[in-house]
Amino acid sequence: MANSLFRRVIAPVATPDDAATTADALAPHVRGTDSTVVAIHVIEKAGGAPDKASVEQREQYASEVFDVVADGFEGTGVTVELDLRYGTDVAATIINAAHDKDASAIVFTPRGGSRWRKLLTGDVAHRLVTDSDVPILSLPDHEVNET
Repeated sequence: MANSLFRRVIAPVATPDDAATTADALAPHVRGTDSTVVAIHVIEKAGGAPDKASVEQREQYASEVFDVVADGFEGTGVTVELDLRYGTDVAATIINAAHDKDASAIVFTPRGGSRWRKLLTGDVAHRLVTDSDVPILSLPDHEVNET
């Protein structure tokens, strides 16, 4: 039986690089268990303003992100589910997905970025940690730790 925190995890993934980093960090904790990893990609809607790209372009990008996730867990024996969501508030959308999927935890690797960028664009990781009633696990990025 998988560790209860890793029983059914939501793993937010934003980019192909983020998906690879998340899979690399999470796979050792779930390999060979009966865990389920639900990879979620949120297409952020502008809430009345014009979107940055067409829905079709953003869905294609999400497909590329999900391909990286699937590759990252190949051969681990872990069940991987892919969940594409749309929302104006990325953190709230992830938390809602965790509730919908009966997640035991939300697991991510923090992304880099300057404090100014996080201040101006919003810091999803910070919002997850402060707003979620689902346990949050922040895993280290192995590449960062090796340097």
